Amino acid sequence: MGTTLETLQPPAGARKRRKRVGRGIGSRRGKTSTRGVKGQLARHNQMPDHFEGGQNPVQRRIPKRGFVNIHRVEIHGVNVGRLEGAFAAGESVTVDSLHARGLVPKRAKLVKLLGEGELKTRLDIQLHGVSESAKQKIEAAGGSVRVLAKPEPDAA
Repeated sequence: MGTTLETLQPPAGARKRRKRVGRGIGSRRGKTSTRGVKGQLARHNQMPDHFEGGQNPVQRRIPKRGFVNIHRVEIHGVNVGRLEGAFAAGESVTVDSLHARGLVPKRAKLVKLLGEGELKTRLDIQLHGVSESAKQKIEAAGGSVRVLAKPEPDAA
């Protein structure tokens, strides 16, 4: 006889009943509810991840010094020498073009050009900051510099 929809069953042992603990003495799992007798884990479910068995925890052992300024504005620096091979003559250097060429990470919102390295290519620089030595090297190569206004921080 073939199998029909009304005779389908899961294989034996595939479906187990849930262990119902703490449902009285007649349930075989009353009183201590399979947790044994006394002890730390008999009294609650699980130890927190940071618990070290009563030893002074790491967040209390490590000395606290200084503070972290939550209003810090991170300015990412790029040296003039890195622009030499990355841009063609007369090209415009912006934050987006630096992102596109992988010279600054995506999270860098403010970028300052620094003077390390040599520049022979004429470039049009439009960034949030330029050091004095970088400005001299750009103008010596025949390029131009425009300093952008820094965006205002969000008023919270």
